[in-house]
Amino acid sequence: MRAPIGNFDTALPAPDALDELTAPVATAVRNWSGSVPADQIVYVDTDPRWADTVVFVEHYGQELLEQSANCVVVAGKRGGETTLAACVVLSTTRVDVNNAVRRQLGARKASFAPMDTATGETGMEYGGITPIGLPDGWPVLVDSAVVDLPYVLVGSGRRRGKLLVPGKAFAELPGAVVLEGLGPA
Repeated sequence: MRAPIGNFDTALPAPDALDELTAPVATAVRNWSGSVPADQIVYVDTDPRWADTVVFVEHYGQELLEQSANCVVVAGKRGGETTLAACVVLSTTRVDVNNAVRRQLGARKASFAPMDTATGETGMEYGGITPIGLPDGWPVLVDSAVVDLPYVLVGSGRRRGKLLVPGKAFAELPGAVVLEGLGPA
C-alpha cells in the first residue's frame, strides 16, 4: 500500500498493524466506529532516530510539515480537582494552554502534564502520544485546522511509527471538541 501523504517504505491499514501499536491504540482501532472506516487510518513505519521535525520531513517528505499534528496532554486545575485532556494542533503551531484550554476545561490554571503523568495515564510512549486510544472520559480538544486536512500525521502511541488519519476523523473521537484557535499560528 502507498501512504496517502509522505514517502514511507512501509504503510499498512491500521487494523493490519495492531502488533505495532500500544495496547490502548490497538484496542481503539479494533473497536473503531464513525464515518471514517478504520482501514482508512494508515500505520507507517518510521525510524525513531529521525523523530525531530526538521530531519523527519527531510526524510519522509517536506509536505508533512504542513500536514502533521502534535498531541499533548494537559492538566487543568480548579478547586483541588485536576482534569487531564489531550490537545491536538498542527505541528507548526503551539497549544494555547493559558486561554483556550483553560477556558474549555473550566480550569483556574492549565499547564502541560508532566511526562510521567502523560505516559502513565495514556499507556503510550513519550513523543508518540496520539488522540486515538486515550482513557475514557478524557476531553480531546482538536484545533479546527486539523479537522480541515484530508490526512494528518500523528503519533501511533510509540516513538516508532506514525498514523495517517483523515482529518475529519478527529472530530468523531470520543470526547472530541473542535475549537477554533486552539493552536494559533
